[in-house]
Amino acid sequence: MTELALRGIGGLHTGLKGLVSVWGIILALSLAVAALDLPSLAGILHIAVGAFARTLPYLVAAVALIAGLRATGATALVARAFEGRETRMIVAAALLGSLAPFCSCDVIPFIAALLAAGAPISAIMAFWLSSPLVDPPTVLITAAALGWDFAASKAVAAVALGLFGGFGVRLLARRQAFASPLRKDAGVACGGCESAFATGDTVWQFWREASRVATFRSEAFSNARFLVKWLAFAYLLEALLVTYVPAGMIAGVVGGDGLAPIVMGALVSAPAYLNGYAAPALVAGLMQQGMSAGAAMAFMVAGSVSSIPAMVAVWALVRRQVFAAYVAFGIAGAILSGAVFGALVG
Repeated sequence: MTELALRGIGGLHTGLKGLVSVWGIILALSLAVAALDLPSLAGILHIAVGAFARTLPYLVAAVALIAGLRATGATALVARAFEGRETRMIVAAALLGSLAPFCSCDVIPFIAALLAAGAPISAIMAFWLSSPLVDPPTVLITAAALGWDFAASKAVAAVALGLFGGFGVRLLARRQAFASPLRKDAGVACGGCESAFATGDTVWQFWREASRVATFRSEAFSNARFLVKWLAFAYLLEALLVTYVPAGMIAGVVGGDGLAPIVMGALVSAPAYLNGYAAPALVAGLMQQGMSAGAAMAFMVAGSVSSIPAMVAVWALVRRQVFAAYVAFGIAGAILSGAVFGALVG
């Protein structure tokens, strides 16, 4: 749900798009290096282009996967996660949230309808917490930048976080704040996205229908353009980070053993996190400069949960107490994920 999520902030994104573009920032940063430190420009571009080239096969696979899921209509299967007993719903929502490549904007009308129909907030919280963290395309991009061990661990952390928040909210559900979680003014789409939660049949052999082939082509083009832009930006940032930021500075803040670097990694993620496709490259640069593995995982998990698109999707629908629970479970889960991952790889 990622980040394709950045495309779904609606009015906020539309307003910012007119003021500045990612390609404009890339050009400005390159020109700044050329003007201030021309001898380093070739090395920086070499690092960025080389990293992008290594990611290219994963990028192609990610684009094909996203377009295929939309063209087949498989995204409509998510609604089935919210049927049956509450325990089953929590588990299914955590699993499907980590598999579905949805824009955060897509979720707002869908979840509003579920809440209005009486779906348990525990299952919805499980979906909310797991869905920003990972989906099949981001697994591929993360593996390209940080390796399969990190990518697989982040996928496990996404499901675990969904279960942690879902069952945690279930314990709190008897409190008055959770009795009627939906805001009175909720249920309005944020604009800028077509809903991924379309009704209708799932057709796996989508190439047999012209309309679905057209959907595949449209989704492939728009997502390729989106991913190329953000990955180019991310790898340029990584190159600048490796070139100009002293390793000792990074290691002093988020390096070393213990819980402190992990907590710091989680706390600094909100202002520093880009999106699920760009963040792995940034984290790769930070780890080269001394960031610990546990702090890196905490950064990725907390950044996904606390990113603007993810929080907008929650804030737009529920009361402040439920939103606070979302943030609290997200940050606490990020710290736990970082601690466990750090212990395993350390």
